[in-house]
Amino acid sequence: MRPVALCTLLDSVQLQSKYPDEILIIDGSTDNATEDRFRESVYKNLTYYKVPPEHRGLTKQRNYGIERVGDTIEIVCFLDDDIVLEPTYFEEILKTYQKHPEALGVGGYIINEVAWKKVNEPFTPAINQFYYDGHVRSDGSRFVLRKKLGLDSDRPPGFLPDFSHGRSISFLPPSGKIYQVEQLMGGVASYRICALKSQKFSEYFEGYGLYEDADYTLRLSKKGHLYINTNAQLHHHHHPDGRPNKFSYGKMVVRNGWYIWKVKYPTPSLKAKLKWNATSGLLTLIRFSNSISKNKKTRIEAFTEAFGRVVGWWSLLFNKPKIENK
Repeated sequence: MRPVALCTLLDSVQLQSKYPDEILIIDGSTDNATEDRFRESVYKNLTYYKVPPEHRGLTKQRNYGIERVGDTIEIVCFLDDDIVLEPTYFEEILKTYQKHPEALGVGGYIINEVAWKKVNEPFTPAINQFYYDGHVRSDGSRFVLRKKLGLDSDRPPGFLPDFSHGRSISFLPPSGKIYQVEQLMGGVASYRICALKSQKFSEYFEGYGLYEDADYTLRLSKKGHLYINTNAQLHHHHHPDGRPNKFSYGKMVVRNGWYIWKVKYPTPSLKAKLKWNATSGLLTLIRFSNSISKNKKTRIEAFTEAFGRVVGWWSLLFNKPKIENK
């Protein structure tokens, strides 16, 4: 239900130095606006699919699309519809597979969300800074507090610590390097078709599918290597349509977060369990504190999300998700 954003994405695809052999739109819209625009499309190599209701939802639609990929395709790129690509995006993705033929997946790099600064070494970051590989960025208040309480991640960006709550690949700097990771962001990821055929996206993550990408890539990283190419660049413009309400989102943050933690660490230590719960509780308290705001909308959204986190947290005592660890 984002036809305008999708047009912007496809316009950036038209400018690629390496044009896709096939473009599939897997449309889960409940209206016909996207269908009306793309059923008879002028974009080269594009095929449009309007999925039936039983296949709606992010992971279901991805599995639906994989089944319709052409027989000659070797690499499949997934792109959210609110993405805009730099002209060499696909070329850089393919270069990574050529340089690392063992790679099962390669992710792109978002360049419009974080301001990084290159620094001379040796460099000692301040408490409110994050330093990695010769670059520094501001650290949010939640990470500053986690540092003070000994709850910061002890693994590199893109790797999950034993108590989960790691740092995402957005904490990798724009160094021009290729980094090995064990997590990719779903809307800017690519995979070998053989990996997609052997491992499906979990349909536990219904609808919006928060952390579905972490689940998929944590499972896939047990079978082979994943990489981020910081030269495969794009812009992500977070579109407001199609997102869940804040209460549902808060519940998903905790329940889906617990799920991916157990995918990676089925039997965590007591210390890891304590740190997972402590960090979850701290982040919930921070969201409650955000409800003390001058802006009424911000107050309501923060409180609603925090309440959803509490409900999701307590629900784990009585109704834990069933882990699909294949």
